[in-house]
Amino acid sequence: MLNFFFAGFSKKRPGMRQTLMESLTSASETYIDRIEDLHAFVGRAGASGDFRACSIDTEADSMHSYETKLCLIQFSIPGALAIIDPLSIGITGLNDFITFVDRFEVVWMHGADYDISLFNSTFNWVPKTILDTQVAARFLGKDKFGLANLLEDEYGVKLSKASQKADWSRRPLSPKMLEYAYNDVRYLLDLGGKYLERLDAIGRLDWFYESCLAAQESVRGRSGKSEDEVWRISGWGKLSPKGLHFLKHLWMWRDDECRRLDRPAFKFLSNQELMTMVEQLEAGRKVRPAHYLRSGPVKRLDEAIEKANAVKSSAYPVKHRRGEGSRLEINEARFEQIRRCRDKQAAKLGIEPTVIATRTVMERLAAANVREEEKTDSLLRWQREILRSCL
Repeated sequence: MLNFFFAGFSKKRPGMRQTLMESLTSASETYIDRIEDLHAFVGRAGASGDFRACSIDTEADSMHSYETKLCLIQFSIPGALAIIDPLSIGITGLNDFITFVDRFEVVWMHGADYDISLFNSTFNWVPKTILDTQVAARFLGKDKFGLANLLEDEYGVKLSKASQKADWSRRPLSPKMLEYAYNDVRYLLDLGGKYLERLDAIGRLDWFYESCLAAQESVRGRSGKSEDEVWRISGWGKLSPKGLHFLKHLWMWRDDECRRLDRPAFKFLSNQELMTMVEQLEAGRKVRPAHYLRSGPVKRLDEAIEKANAVKSSAYPVKHRRGEGSRLEINEARFEQIRRCRDKQAAKLGIEPTVIATRTVMERLAAANVREEEKTDSLLRWQREILRSCL
């Protein structure tokens, strides 16, 4: 598939390590917050004609705002790093950059799921071929596969984690935040090349390609929750229809308050605190709001409860099960047999068992009410091969 790629990127002759580190740390750094500067950078980067691979990362403000916004795109090619500021340039101003990225054979990311989702929701677009260094690390048996852990292992570089939870919508960015953002893509191309070479040596390159493609397609096909699902937070399954009714109304109240404040839900009122109030209402007791809520939100909470109380029980939400189809009838003995077999295979391969099959997948494999020909639909080709003796 992409065997040509790692031939030139990852094989380093003895004595080249210092040169490699110098090239990685001395790569040019460009902060781009004007569309004309973005066009100039794309022009310079494209002039080399080398479109084998680039690397990308993103930063958003999901921990600080009601609506998640794409705040930064970090981009790298050999010898050059760029931080692109969508908040200054504007989303429509990035169309030429998207076209430019599509010229590359491979886009490397680390822990790509969130980045893919963010691109998909922002642009209705994702890069054509994404390879994930986190997935590669797991196939290589890494116990700690966070980027900071991997870079320390490979390069002896210790990255600061101080900016992980920073507010990336703030401007100007501090020098520490800029350093953090550049380092998120500085080493990815070389790291990806190293990992491809090692995966090829142990015969897991095809596993890696298949898994990256499946992850990318999964995000593309993922749809948001419907209006009847979005308020069903953890714990809703134990509630009665009356409890579900109050949960829906209180969730909508919290959502409105978060929108007013431009604040994520967990920074206003946790799911656990919301469920506590719902359970009080379900039991016919008076709600005791969190002590730190101000008078305005509490007044609107009372109004939401009053509105909910005025609804007839015949209009309460239906207590259906999450997802489609009937509940799985799991053969526990069969499940345990599959789990032991999976764990044995994982130990032989030196990888974490959930890489081969998650609990959800194993429950489906052990279900008595799932047709045999449908049980392995959730397994990739390489996973079916490994689990053949179990099935």
